[in-house]
Amino acid sequence: MLSGKRILLIVAGGIAAYKTLDLIRRLRERGAAVIPVVTRAAEQFVTPLSLSALAGEKVYRDLFDLTDEAEMGHIQLSRAADLVVVAPATADLMAKMAGGHADDLASTLLLATDTPVLVAPAMNVRMWQHPATRRNAEALRSDGVRFVGPNDGDMACGEYGPGRMTEVPEIVAAIEAALAGGPLRGKRIVVTSGPTHEPIDPVRYIANRSSGAQGAAVARALAGLGAGVVFVSGPAAVPPPAGTEVVRVETARQMLEAVEAALPADAAVFAAAVADWRVANAAGQKMKKDGAGAAPALEFAENPDILATVAGLAEGRPRLVVGFAAETEEIEANARAKRERKGCDWIVANDVSEATGIMGGAENEVMLISAEGAETWPRLSKDEVARRLAQRIAEALA
Repeated sequence: MLSGKRILLIVAGGIAAYKTLDLIRRLRERGAAVIPVVTRAAEQFVTPLSLSALAGEKVYRDLFDLTDEAEMGHIQLSRAADLVVVAPATADLMAKMAGGHADDLASTLLLATDTPVLVAPAMNVRMWQHPATRRNAEALRSDGVRFVGPNDGDMACGEYGPGRMTEVPEIVAAIEAALAGGPLRGKRIVVTSGPTHEPIDPVRYIANRSSGAQGAAVARALAGLGAGVVFVSGPAAVPPPAGTEVVRVETARQMLEAVEAALPADAAVFAAAVADWRVANAAGQKMKKDGAGAAPALEFAENPDILATVAGLAEGRPRLVVGFAAETEEIEANARAKRERKGCDWIVANDVSEATGIMGGAENEVMLISAEGAETWPRLSKDEVARRLAQRIAEALA
C-alpha cells in the first residue's frame, strides 16, 4: 500500500521524537520514501544525522536556507508528498497549525500544503486536556486534519493519562488508512462502541455484556475504506482498531461529550451499548453493609440519549446517522419504532437474547432498517457485518 508513496515527516520537539526513528524504518520497509523535517526543539531529542541515515534523505531544518529554496522551495516541498505526518505533534506546533502561523520551516510547510495531514499528538496529560489544546484540536479536525492518538500511558514527567504518542505500528496503520484509495477517503466518521460503566460508588458500577467487538469491527472497516474514523469507546474487552483516532470514556455523559467534540462529521455510527440509566447520586465512598441485611436504595436518573441528540441537531448533523438496536423480542417492530423515535437514518437491529450467543460472541445476525424498508442479513462474522455496513455507508455518502 505504501510502495512508491512520499511521506513528509515533520518531527517536533518532544521526548517521543525518538519513536520517529522506528517509524521511518517501518515506512521504508513498506516501500515509502520519507522526507524528514525537524524543528529546532526536535534537535534536542533526536539528531538530524540519525533521521537522515534511516530515511536515506536529506533532513530539512531551516526556512531561510537559500540553497534549499533554490533547489526546492518550501511550497514545492510541502506539495510534493502524498501525505504530511507530524509525529510527535506538540501542543505548540498544534497551536501554530490552528492559528495559521508560519514562523519556521515546519509551520510554513503545514500552512502552505494542500496535501492531507496526519498528526500524532504527544504532550503532558494536563497540556492535552487544557481548553486551549482542545480548541486547537477541534479546529484542526474541522480543517480536515486527521488524528491518531494520543493514547493513555505513563509520561516522561511521571504522570499518567492521555497524551502519550500512539505506538509506531498504530501510526503506520493510520498512514496506510490515510493513503488508502477507498471510497471514503476524505470522509470523517464517528463510531461509538462498547458498554458504558455508570458508577454506584468508587468500586461498583452498572454495565452490560457488550464486548465492543462489533463497534471496533465497524470502525476498522470504515478506516479500511479510507475514512478518518474517530472511535469513541467505553470500557471494552477488545483493543481499539489501528488507524483510528481513539477517545476512551467511561460513562454515557462522557461519551456524549466526546461525540459532540468530534463533530462535524460526514456520518456517525452509534454501535455502543449505552446504559439508559445511571445512579442519580453515586456514593463518594464504598457503600458498606449495615449488618441488618438491608439493601441500599438506589435512585436512578435517565442518561442522555446520544443517538437522538446527534440525529436531532439543527446544525452540524452528519449526513448519515446510524443507530444500533439490541433487542430480545419483536426485533423488527421495536427497531422500526426506535428509528422513528430517535430520528436517525438507519437502524442496525439484532437479537441479543441469550440463546443467540451474539452478545459477546464472534458472529452477528442483523437487520438493516431504513426509510426504504428492512433488509435481513444472514448470520455472519462481526467483521463481515462491519464490511457490509461500511460499504453501504460509502454508497450513501458517495
